[in-house]
Amino acid sequence: MPPRFLDTAILLRYFTRDDEEKARRALALLTRVERGEERVVTSHAVIFETVYTLQRSYKVPRERISALVAPIVALRGVQLPEKAVYEAAFALYVGRNISFADAFNAAYMQALGLTEVYSWDTGFDRIAGLARVEPVAEAE
Repeated sequence: MPPRFLDTAILLRYFTRDDEEKARRALALLTRVERGEERVVTSHAVIFETVYTLQRSYKVPRERISALVAPIVALRGVQLPEKAVYEAAFALYVGRNISFADAFNAAYMQALGLTEVYSWDTGFDRIAGLARVEPVAEAE
């Protein structure tokens, strides 16, 4: 059977348990994915939306979000681009108090061997090994 796409709503029902029936069904699906009985494909947008919603709407602490979402990303039956970058991204997200998007981008840059980033976002200054560079205007 070809993989199916895994949407944010499935993950949120599983994590929040705000609808017990859907949470139970989401758990059953994720268990099948973990055992390799099913494969799912998901996207960066799904992971980012899940992290953002848990943090902003449900007020879940960063450490708990990492503990919830990182193991789902790591499941062998989950296909996700740049999957290996997520471990480092969650570590930066928790340890450096930056947005998950910035944490992912920093981890992605590090995976590519990049050490400089054009940005006005000072959160990058908290990441060892990365140098933030502000664009300059052309000389007039």
